[in-house]
Parts: sequence; C-alpha cells; structure tokens
Amino acid sequence: MAKKKEKIVVNLDLPKDDTTLTKLYIILFFSIILGLGSGLFWVTNSGFIPTPNGEPMFTNMYCGATAQDNSGNPTGEFFQTNVKPTYTQNETCNILGDSPDRVTWEEEPWTSVTKRAKNFDVPGVPPEATDGRIVLQPLWLNCTVEASENYAYTVAIRSPQGEILEYNNGTANSDNCGLEMVTIEPAQRYELLFVSEEENQFLSEVTFDMTVHYFDGIPANMNNKSLWLGPKISLGPVSLHPTIFLNFFGLTFFCFIFPASYYWEKVEEAKNEVEEKFPDFLRDLAEYWKGGLSMTVAVQTLATSEYGALNDEVKKMSDQLSWGIKFSDVIRQFADRVGTPLVQRAIALIAEADRAGGKISDILVTAANDSRELKFLEGERKRAIGSYIAVIWTSYFVFLGVIVVLAKVFIPAIAGSNSSGDDGGDSGGQTIGNMTIRNIDPLFFLTIFYYGVTMQALGNGSMAGLMATGRFSTGFKHSGMMILVALMVFNFVAFSPDLIGITEVPGLNPSQGSFLPSPLYWGG
Repeated sequence: MAKKKEKIVVNLDLPKDDTTLTKLYIILFFSIILGLGSGLFWVTNSGFIPTPNGEPMFTNMYCGATAQDNSGNPTGEFFQTNVKPTYTQNETCNILGDSPDRVTWEEEPWTSVTKRAKNFDVPGVPPEATDGRIVLQPLWLNCTVEASENYAYTVAIRSPQGEILEYNNGTANSDNCGLEMVTIEPAQRYELLFVSEEENQFLSEVTFDMTVHYFDGIPANMNNKSLWLGPKISLGPVSLHPTIFLNFFGLTFFCFIFPASYYWEKVEEAKNEVEEKFPDFLRDLAEYWKGGLSMTVAVQTLATSEYGALNDEVKKMSDQLSWGIKFSDVIRQFADRVGTPLVQRAIALIAEADRAGGKISDILVTAANDSRELKFLEGERKRAIGSYIAVIWTSYFVFLGVIVVLAKVFIPAIAGSNSSGDDGGDSGGQTIGNMTIRNIDPLFFLTIFYYGVTMQALGNGSMAGLMATGRFSTGFKHSGMMILVALMVFNFVAFSPDLIGITEVPGLNPSQGSFLPSPLYWGG
C-alpha cells in the first residue's frame, strides 16, 4: 500500500498593504460625525438661535416630533407655536417631564406632650399652572411616641382652614405611629399636631420626621432658564449633569481634533522607535560587510538579532531577500514603509552606493553616524523645549484655577449681594445713588468662563505641540487633553446646582416654635 504523501506547507510572511492612512480616514470620519453631532446639540440648546416660544430649538424639534398624550394623540403642535408650552403640554414630551424633589423635615424630640402642634408649608406647582392636571405629591410621616404607660394619642395633619386631612389614633410605646397621604396640595400653614387622649397625662417623648415629594413645575432635564441640563447622576456627595449643553461645546472640539491626532501620534511614536534602532542596524550591517558577508547574508543574519521596534522590519527584509528580491528594492520598500525623512535619506544614500559599487561599508557607517547624530539633536531639542511645554501647561492650570475660583466664590457673592431691589422689577438689583446695579445671572458668567477656558485650551495646546515636534497633531493632542481637564474640573467643581440654574429645594419651613392646637373637630 502506497504511503500517503504529506502536504508541504510554506508560511510566507508576504508584505502587507499599509493600512495606516485607511485607519486614519476611518477615525476622521467618525470624529467628524461625532463632532458635528455635538456641535449641533450645543448650538440648538445654547440659546444662540432664537425661537418663537423662547424654548431651545432642540426641545421644540424633538417634542414637536414625538410628544403625545396618554391616549396616544400627537401634541407636537404645542411646541411649534409662539406661546411657551404649559406644564401639562410639557408632560406629554418624555424629555420635559417634571420629576419630584424629596423634602424632609426632621424635628428635635418633643417632651412632656399633652397637646402640641407646629405649622409647615408644602411647596409645589399651583393648581392654576397645571391646567387641571392632578399632580400627586405624596407625604409620609414616621414617628415614635413614648410614655410611662400605654396612653392613647392622636397624630393628625390639618389644612390651613382647620380641616383634618389625615390622622392616626395610636398607643404609646407601640410601633403603629405614622401617617401616609396619597397627595397634599401646595399651600402654607398646614398643621401637624400630637394630642394625648388621656386626661392630665402626657407623652414623655415624641420624635418624628416628615417627607414630601413635591413638583416645582420645571422639567427635570432643564434649569429655571429653560436651558438643557440633562439627567442628574449622583456620585456620592457630588451631583453631575454630564449632558449639560455646555459640555457639548468642549466635546465638539475634542471630537474634531483629539481622536485622529492621538492615533497619528501613536503612529509617529512607532516610527520614532524604529528610528532609534536604525543607526544600530546600519552599524551592524557595516560590520558584517567588513567581515566579508554579502548584503543578503548580512541582513538574514541580523534578522535573529534584537532591534526592538525594528525587529519586524528586519525580519521582513530578510524574507524578501530569501525570495530573490534585489537588495536595493528591499531597502527602498523598507524606507517607504517607515516613511520618515531620516530613514529615506539614509536608504537613498545606501541604495545609490550599492548601485555604484565600491566600499559600501564606509557609506553604512557614515549613514549610521548621521542618523545617530540627528536623533541625538532631536532628543536635545525635546529636552530643551520640555520646560517651555511645562510652563504652558502650568499657565493653563493657573488660568483654569482662577476661573473656577471666580465661578465658585466671586460670582455667587455678587449675585447674592444684589438679589433683590426696590424697583420691583424682575431684574432686581441694588440702587446706589442714581445708578442701579442689575442682578447677574451666574450661569451667564459661568458659560463665558467655560468658553474662554476651552479656547485657551485650543491655543495653548496647539502652541505646546508645535514647539515640541512641529506637528499640528501633537498640538491637537495637547489641546484635547486640556479640554478634557476643563470638562472634568467644571463638571465636578464649577457646575454646581446654584450656578447652573437649578431651583433650590425650598423645604417645608416648619414654624420656629410649637403651640397649643385648637381642639380637633371631627364634624357631624
């Protein structure tokens, strides 16, 4: 029986097409798409484009196309008129819905209570502002009542008119204390009271806390100036709005310049690593030539040596020579793959010497020394310029720090100092002689500061990169990193609720002291 012939498999590491530019074009394509998207989102939410109803163009367009009521009927026409949408109309759009804020009242324990009460307020959207829409504001009261014996007591909430809204008859020293209301309307001077039902007996200690979920009438994704903030994300004690419209100004430039420049700098770093080992390769090649080896054998021998980032290229040249490709063609292809002026100049010199014949070892040594000297000078330049780049980054951080201090300290202080005025106008302000200082909007100045920091990042980063390598890609890489730093600092420090226009939670405003309530009237 004849033996089965074994297949001979030859693995050829053929030269592959260079995909560097293809990858760069793909990155540029997606970067431009993302940059245009970010820029479009920013400009349609920034207020730079006026709209008939005063709302951002983005919300008008989105809600005009998607809004519908509970029955599924389109309500987009309400966002395409000259009239500002009402609370009810906003609720038909999924990005303009109002979400409840949590308000809590925690009271110090009351002691020796026979009957005692306190007034409190409930914030919320006035009924006339909701167009008849019922807005549920649930209330929870948790309490603990202790006494020397299991005395009966009553806890109740009364309306400003004295009507009992909710009550609970309980027994001291038990766990049945508490109230829960499905909704409580916005109003002032509600009354919370505890009454001992045992004559001449008091409750030793009463502790309680009250929680109300209230609606302020402002869409959860917007501020009180109808500017886009986006969903809130809580990271421990820090609350962030990562999709606030201001972020997209910085992200626009970041997407345009950083991804492609970062990729290209990685390509240049890889080329630089090849150039670092290139003089060593030429020196060893000259030594083998002096030893009597041909260029083909010398390169094939050096393929087993260690040249770091140059290893793959030397191996590729060795394979090409083993296939019978001329040495001059192999080194020209190597120069084309690396593509740097230093390598191309040295290879052109070597190829010409190889074509002319003669003592090529001297040419190799000269090319190696020349390449090494150029890399040394390049390193010296980087070391000399490094201090200037550090100064640019330091100046940027100083500028950023000053801007953040102004935003967090100076602007709120000015805004608070003239928050009310005697003129009764909406602008408020203070009057000094015949001069009226109008109220300032902290978000307006914060916006100007952020735009300024972003422009500073573009200028400083570009200059730092050009000084370092002379390439715009290096400058754009520095600019992108500076923009990223500004985004982080502003979001974690400067974009606080009081500065970006988030309405402060008003609280339940309990009365300063307690009082003796009037008797409970049960009707009848």
